[in-house]
Amino acid sequence: MIRSAHLLRVWLISALLVVSQLVVSTAQAQRQISVFRDAEVEALVADYVAPILRAAGIRGSSIQIVLINERDFNAFVADGRRIFINLGVMLESDTPNEVIGVLAHETGHLAGAHLTRLRQQISRSQIISAITMLAGAAAMAAAAGSGNSDAAAAGAGIAIGGQSAAQRSLLAYQRGEELAADRAAITYLNATRQSAQGMLEVFSRFADQTMFTGRFVDPYVRSHPMARDRINQIERLARQSEYFGRSDPPELQLRHDMAIARLTALLDGQRTVARRYPSSDTSLPARYARAIVEGKSGSARNAIQQFDQLIAAQPSNPFFWEMRGTILFENGNPREAARSWARSLELAPNNTMIRVFYGAALVESGDDALLATAIGELERGLANDQSLAFGYRFLGQAYARSGNTAMAQLASGLEAFARGDIQGAKGFAARAQQNLPRGSTGWLRAQDILTYDE
Repeated sequence: MIRSAHLLRVWLISALLVVSQLVVSTAQAQRQISVFRDAEVEALVADYVAPILRAAGIRGSSIQIVLINERDFNAFVADGRRIFINLGVMLESDTPNEVIGVLAHETGHLAGAHLTRLRQQISRSQIISAITMLAGAAAMAAAAGSGNSDAAAAGAGIAIGGQSAAQRSLLAYQRGEELAADRAAITYLNATRQSAQGMLEVFSRFADQTMFTGRFVDPYVRSHPMARDRINQIERLARQSEYFGRSDPPELQLRHDMAIARLTALLDGQRTVARRYPSSDTSLPARYARAIVEGKSGSARNAIQQFDQLIAAQPSNPFFWEMRGTILFENGNPREAARSWARSLELAPNNTMIRVFYGAALVESGDDALLATAIGELERGLANDQSLAFGYRFLGQAYARSGNTAMAQLASGLEAFARGDIQGAKGFAARAQQNLPRGSTGWLRAQDILTYDE
């Protein structure tokens, strides 16, 4: 089953977008796996990995970091251009250095081309298709460990066309490849003058889980077997570095803590926030978490007041403005939301998601004089991230209100394509192409959909 968020205002109070959500069925349970989209968390993880990629000689723009809405501690690479990281890695990490260590290890796999055996189908597929195949591989790997033949069959059905290759290459890492990725990770950390202590702490923690079996083993242990001699090697190399005792910069630690507060508020809600961030805690992360929860389940007016106080403390924080805009939008004030998102975009001009939010608010404001600006912002943002399906919904509305039916149909086709409805996308594209000048940009985009081979 695949489902998607359909309108911006149904996201509760988050910048969350479920790009794909599928159910992995086994004889024991049903499990949903979804991609998590969030402007702040994505920006933070991108900043974590950017210097590591440069040290590895990998062009950062060619690598996509995909956040998975799973609470388990797990990260993996699926091909030569994607790193998948569970939200559990963020939520269970106390410092940026721990997350950076995990990303450095996965970068080692990328740089070493350790997954070249994966079918090119995964490499060129959309996120939805890749997640589907990976989910099937994970189900098969789990079933193989438990001896559950029914679960293995279910996993095989999910990983259509590439199940055996994905299982072998994705989860059954060879010991030599793991050791090579460890050494590469420490090289990258040294090159960027960062400590490998966080990586060592994470791997040491999971090394102790190898005594368990079956469902009690964390996925990170399955995909990254932690022998004690391997941990000893990591520790020896890590302690040889002159940067081993170096701590994360305070400003980066604050960004990490803010992201954890945001995730806690978005994912866990009021009770958890009240327990972890009581009113006696006046730190910025605590105030942030409480303001988000107030916007989700309390008074929008009070939430805006709290965000105005946060902005007074950090006026250049784009994500305070971004979340303020979300609250306003979801409470029926798109004009004011657009003003907040415009300021957020000024502070983070390269953040594609905020740009698409801004364009959506301009459309929703109902002012036809703003449609040209809205179309420009949406087209620019979606050119950089075609997986933001909701943006195409608003783009289609803007074109329709502008009287451009063909481009509205094309936008509907691009939305369907981003959601994984390929046949629906082709239907819209065919209708759009009939009314577009042959060879025009729009006509060619429609042609790309029509010739897409699943």
